[in-house]
Amino acid sequence: MRGNSRYNRAMPNNDKFDHFIDRLDGLIDRVEKLTPAGARDPDWSNAYAFRWRKHRDGGYIQAITHPHQIRLGDLQDIDRQRDELDRNTRQFLNKLPANNALLWGSRGTGKSSLVKALMNEYCDDGLRVIEVDKNDLIDLPDVVEHIQDRPERFLLFCDDLSFESDDSSYKALKAILDGSVHAPPENVLIYATSNRRHLLPEYMSENLDAHHVNGEIHHSEAVEEKISLSERFGLWLSFYPFKQEQYLGIVAHWLRSFNVPTVDSEAVRAAALQWALARGSRSGRSAYQFARDWAGRQGLT
Repeated sequence: MRGNSRYNRAMPNNDKFDHFIDRLDGLIDRVEKLTPAGARDPDWSNAYAFRWRKHRDGGYIQAITHPHQIRLGDLQDIDRQRDELDRNTRQFLNKLPANNALLWGSRGTGKSSLVKALMNEYCDDGLRVIEVDKNDLIDLPDVVEHIQDRPERFLLFCDDLSFESDDSSYKALKAILDGSVHAPPENVLIYATSNRRHLLPEYMSENLDAHHVNGEIHHSEAVEEKISLSERFGLWLSFYPFKQEQYLGIVAHWLRSFNVPTVDSEAVRAAALQWALARGSRSGRSAYQFARDWAGRQGLT
């Protein structure tokens, strides 16, 4: 009788197996909820703009479904910089030697917009752009590992790049650029923008340690460390503040793009200059923002 009771309480083998499967399915469901959908390999053929996203101890490449649709023709008064970076990008797309590029200079002068415009110009030719945040530079080797065997051509885009004195994350960037025993992938370039030419803060006291040897200036170790980072970019492009007439020309371009009928009136000129004065900058960004504001106001009247 006691034996029969134990037998009745025991779960049959089939029931045990079904119970195990149910628990396993539940565990898989919980794990899938913890793993973002974008962690799978992106569809490289149906998107051309991506970003690296951190996820716990790792990361993944996420497609950007609505990239910024700026065009090369929208970029005014940076013809030299545009032509140089365009040429470098075409060399890269044609599997010719090309350089990593550092775009540095005044804020709002078209550095980031130029990279985005090239992305839109050459996406049909196999160009793909992956944006990597400064705080995620330590993951650059992982990003490269995801794409180094792909047939597409990749730009790793680091926007508004700068480092503080105690920030060591720039060492990962140095290694990827030209400082590792692993050869840089043939299908990857880095385009970075910054307000600083050398990416790191520079102090007067560091220059006091410079010394002369046979008439030559030898920088201090601190200065050499900072210069060594920017020197790993083979192409430097500098951007400068716009003069007043250049600024007004950019305003007129954007107003025309918003179908504003009168773009060169005294009222527009005075309002655009006042807008720039209030922001302390005659930049392309300020011109675009003013044009959006003016076009919107006209639409309400």
